[in-house]
Amino acid sequence: MDEIILQQFDEIFSDPEYQTDNAVAILANSSALINQLVPDLNWAGFYLWHQEKQQLELGPFQGKIACSTIASATGVCGTAYAEQRPVRVANVHEFAGHIACDAATDSELVIPLTFGDQRIGVLDLDSPKLDRFSERDQTILVQLAAKIATLLTRTASTPNLTHD
Repeated sequence: MDEIILQQFDEIFSDPEYQTDNAVAILANSSALINQLVPDLNWAGFYLWHQEKQQLELGPFQGKIACSTIASATGVCGTAYAEQRPVRVANVHEFAGHIACDAATDSELVIPLTFGDQRIGVLDLDSPKLDRFSERDQTILVQLAAKIATLLTRTASTPNLTHD
């Protein structure tokens, strides 16, 4: 993966045609950009934390139908959210508690979406290739997630944005 994704994100969201205070639009365009620029993905999208229900809920994504909710500390997404750290899994079939929304997924990278003390949710990337994600990919996607979280905190419509 190349840092071009960070540059393109900045260019897109600085363009007046794409500037918005609508969180769904930001997340939808972000997942589309990731899906277009990151090779060998079968799913790219977001799960957002719902404070009252104490669970992650499906947000905008690109890919096959996905699980609608994920409990904190469950699966790769729930683990990344609960531990507030990226979780890169070379082989999801060896990850205890993996939630198989798509049986074709072999590897996964999940990045928490946070801004200061605001825990927003996670960015989730799935691949049909074993060991698809590198440390470099993770570093770049952590930077991208920070940019996305920053935009989300400026919106009036971020679903379930909470302070934990």
